[in-house]
Amino acid sequence: MSDKFDWLKPHGEPWSVTSAKVVYDNPWINVTEHQAVAPTGHPALYGKVSFKNQAIGVVPLHADGTVTLVGQARFPRGNYSWEIPEGGAPMGEDPLDGAKRELAEEVGLVAADWRPILTMELSNSISDEVAHGFLALDLSSTKAEPDETEDLAVARVPFAQALDAAVAGRMPDSLTVALLLRVHHMAVVGELPADLAALVLAR
Repeated sequence: MSDKFDWLKPHGEPWSVTSAKVVYDNPWINVTEHQAVAPTGHPALYGKVSFKNQAIGVVPLHADGTVTLVGQARFPRGNYSWEIPEGGAPMGEDPLDGAKRELAEEVGLVAADWRPILTMELSNSISDEVAHGFLALDLSSTKAEPDETEDLAVARVPFAQALDAAVAGRMPDSLTVALLLRVHHMAVVGELPADLAALVLAR
């Protein structure tokens, strides 16, 4: 019996490394410079950013079809970003435990129903960072405890408004875009309870 994903098999040769040296290191990332050989056989200089945490994203979907989002100033691009609750989990930690912690700390929510919905490679041409996305349902309140460097705004908006903002480029954070689209897909294909799916798809 054939697998519908047979076409995903690898082709050609993998990359190989002849030497590597760490050129930068801090508690969150390191940068390694590699002398490498490409799948074509050509030599190449390759810099790889390695992350010391897994990326975590959570879609907190309330029973009324709204989602809770977070607004904050982001350092790398110097912009203000509205996003789903996000954070990091140490490599040895269960991503779900990290997701529960981030949801509580950032927006003061706990969920009785957790669903892993997507795993992503965020920038696999230069980084080994992997992200795990979760849907959080049956939500209730707890005390928020953001990190000392986080000045967070919180908004609760209809799912359709959040999705529209994401696909219009108003919320360009990659985890936010991908996970909102994934939840919409879940509603379309019947992976959500019918009443909740109807709220997600409402226009």
